[in-house]
Amino acid sequence: MRKIFKLLGLSICILSYFPTISKAELKIGETAPTFKASDHDGKTVDLVNLKGKWIVLYFYPKDDTPGCTIEAKQFTELYEEFLKNEALVYGISTDTKESHCDFRDKYKLKVPLIPDEEHNVMSLYEVNVSDGYASRDTIIIDPSGDIAKIFRKVNPAGHAKDVLDFIEDNLTTHF
Repeated sequence: MRKIFKLLGLSICILSYFPTISKAELKIGETAPTFKASDHDGKTVDLVNLKGKWIVLYFYPKDDTPGCTIEAKQFTELYEEFLKNEALVYGISTDTKESHCDFRDKYKLKVPLIPDEEHNVMSLYEVNVSDGYASRDTIIIDPSGDIAKIFRKVNPAGHAKDVLDFIEDNLTTHF
C-alpha cells in the first residue's frame, strides 16, 4: 500500500512540474470556431457556409423552463427583424432533438434549435455546462466570421432586443 502512495505522489509531482495546456480564450475580433451540427428539423448548420451573415448563437439551460421560454419567445418575436438585418439566430442547449421539437411546437418558436447533448459546440464557445445544463450565454459572429460580441450570464428578459440592437448598431461597419 505504501508503494502505491509513493507512486501516486511521484505522479502528482511529475504532473505538477509540467505546465497545464489550455485552449486559447475566446476573444472579440478573432475568428469564430467553426462547427457543423443539425438543428431540431435535421437541417445542417455549417458555420463555414454562413459567412456573409450575422450569426447569433444563444445558449440556454433547458427547454420549456421559465427563463428559457421567455428568451426563446422574445427571439421568435424579433425573428423577422433579425432576418431583415441578414442575421441568423440559433438556440443551443443540451436537450435532445425531440425535446427541441416539443418546445418549438408548444410555443410556435421560429428560431432553429440545435441539440448539443455532447457539449461539442458549447465547448468551442466556452459555454459552462454544470449538471447537464448550459450557462445562458450568447455569441454574436459578424459577417466576416469573427466574434463580434460575447454575452455571459445573460438575463433572458429583453436580451433578444439587446442582441438585435447590437447588430443594427454595427451594420454599417460590416457592409
